Order: sequence, then structure tokens, then C-alpha cells
Amino acid sequence: MLIAGFPAGAWGTNCYLVAPAAGEECVIIDPGHQAADGVAEAVRKHRLKPVAVVLTHGHIDHVASVVPVCGANDVPAWIHPEDRYMMSDPEKGIGRAIGMPLMGELTVGEPDDVRELTDGSRLALAGLEFSVAHAPGHTKGSVTFGLPEAADVPPVMFSGDLLFAGSIGRTDLPGGDMAEMLDSLARVCLPLDDSTVVLSGHGPQTTIGQERATNPYLRQVAGGQGTSEAPRRGM
Repeated sequence: MLIAGFPAGAWGTNCYLVAPAAGEECVIIDPGHQAADGVAEAVRKHRLKPVAVVLTHGHIDHVASVVPVCGANDVPAWIHPEDRYMMSDPEKGIGRAIGMPLMGELTVGEPDDVRELTDGSRLALAGLEFSVAHAPGHTKGSVTFGLPEAADVPPVMFSGDLLFAGSIGRTDLPGGDMAEMLDSLARVCLPLDDSTVVLSGHGPQTTIGQERATNPYLRQVAGGQGTSEAPRRGM
């Protein structure tokens, strides 16, 4: 499997391109602020053919480049229905004005083809099967995408802003809810195998085993020690 990721834009949001191998079809995950050039570069470098954009949630730092990326590649975008409104009205998703200089760089709105994600569904895209888990807490429509273990590749979870290395997504923006966040951590993350690689919306990769042992929030929901708060991230 090929996973090409890079941090993009003002918020350093991780964008990922996922394919069975170089030279094949790929899925683009979370093309955020100023991600279009990075996507185009990765497509050229690995000789990829994008077939879809999938979104972990609707915050502008994860969706700002959806319109140009979908338009350039003539592909649909997938998002949970509870976060779809943020694509056209990003300021409502963060509860404040983003700022005119930054807004001038954004293409606000929906691409021509938008499809809605549902909890428990499986997306067969680019020769891969992504499992979808609804994981509210950071936003009402947050989801994670999972890929099963294959050959010598461990299972992978694209966690968006649900789970980070050592932390979790913030819950103080519109649609955020700490009780829902803890429930999502328990329901979506705890059942996963320790070997599962976590590729999050911000920061470095980690594993479920590492987070189960050290992340204070995951330890809290598991009933372990270490319930003191760590800084939370995400827009």
C-alpha cells in the first residue's frame, strides 16, 4: 500500500493520498487549506489517478481545497451529512469569522458531486475498502476511516481530529461535545488492535497501542490511570 501524506496550509493539517501502489488509483483524504498544489505534486510523483476525496469532518482546515481538487480531477467528495453545511458556510463551523486575508485564499462551497457517509458503511474505492465509523465529539459529523491489515501492512485508522499522538481534538467549537468525544474514543478506538497505525489530522503518526498506554484521554475511557488533561488540538 502507498500512503503519501503532507501537512498543508496555515493549520498544518495532514492531507493523505492512499493507493494500492504507485501508478494506480488513489483516494485523497482531507485536502485542507493550500493543499491543492501538494496533492498535484504527489499525484505526479507517484503517477496516481484520484478517484475520490473523503473527509473526516467539515472544518475549513480539512476541506478548504475540496472544490479545486475535486474539480481538477473530476471526482466526488464524501462527507457525513451533519458536517456538510460547513463546506458552504465554514465560519459557522468555528463560531467566528476566519478573517478576510485568509478567506480570500479559499474557494468556499461544494464540489459538483457530494456524497454522504454513514456509520458502518464500507467504501470500495481505488481497489481498497475503507470502513467508516461515525465519531462525533470534535464535530457532530466527524468520522474515521479504517483500512484492514493486508500482507505485511498493519491496519490503519485515519482518525481526523478524534485522536492525536498524546491528545484528542478540541471540543469547544460549535458541535463539539466532550461526552460524545469520550464515547467515540471508547467505541471507535478502544476495540482496535494495538498494532493499528493512527494517521491523524494534525501531528505525527502513532499507534493504538502507544495511545492506549500513554494518552490520558484514552486511558480515562479505558478506566485506567492518568486522567489529567493534556492540550487538545485541531481548529
